[in-house]
Amino acid sequence: MRRLVLSCLATLLVVLGLSAASSQASSEASAPRPARVTVIQAVPGASVDVSVDGEEVAGGAGVGDELGPFELSPGSYDVVFTGEGMEVASTLDVRAGAATDVVLHLPAEVGGDPVVHSYAAPDAPIGPGKARVLLAHTATVAPADVRVDGRTVFTNIANGEFAEADVPEGTIEVTLLPTGSTSDAILGPLNVSLEAQTLSMIYAYGNPRDGSMSVIAHTSALAADGSVEPRRIVTGAAGLLAEPVTVFGDDDRGGLLLLGVLVLVGLLGGVGAIARVRAASGSRAE
Repeated sequence: MRRLVLSCLATLLVVLGLSAASSQASSEASAPRPARVTVIQAVPGASVDVSVDGEEVAGGAGVGDELGPFELSPGSYDVVFTGEGMEVASTLDVRAGAATDVVLHLPAEVGGDPVVHSYAAPDAPIGPGKARVLLAHTATVAPADVRVDGRTVFTNIANGEFAEADVPEGTIEVTLLPTGSTSDAILGPLNVSLEAQTLSMIYAYGNPRDGSMSVIAHTSALAADGSVEPRRIVTGAAGLLAEPVTVFGDDDRGGLLLLGVLVLVGLLGGVGAIARVRAASGSRAE
């Protein structure tokens, strides 16, 4: 009888242990995944400190610095950039599991105060033989046209706007020109290449007048979507969609997009055809 009681107690303890472990696993599985936030410093000549909800996360960041990624719980955060003669306060909303780039950069007008835009990483799975790019214009440049292999494919792209596209592997020649012009290139012609199954977040920054114009980029791997590589690729035509990036501040303005192609320019070497383009709603952080 005693053995039976001890056996029952042992069984009960095992069941309780399994139940507790199962409850803990279920709780962990249901917990929201943290968001990943990368801060990009794209203001030439500035040394910037960055704080999130009053806590400094980086100090003395120079132009071109990529900070993070920082893991944040889903929610809203106050992000403040401070430097000599500069303080830019902004609010960032992040979703569980999302990856976002926060970019401090100069506006289109020369001598303007820095502004902040954020760009959500389009990290969905991708087809074989393709790469994905998010190209953003964060430079002190008036609206411009983008020519690919000698043909104008995007026109009147403004500061703060961006393009997102899945493109075939390859090499193309890209040139950035003043809107309506076929000469006096702002940047290029340059060759660019992309690796399959990667996401490149690319930003053009600086001012071509003082020689500070350049690009910042970082790349991450993408999962395969399980599709089969096609025998031929239909490039289609670019369209304009009214789907904005996430921005800081209250002064929203809609617009075109894509000065980013020039961004990728000085960096890689072979964009194929832009599949889809997104209009960015830019705003200045107060």
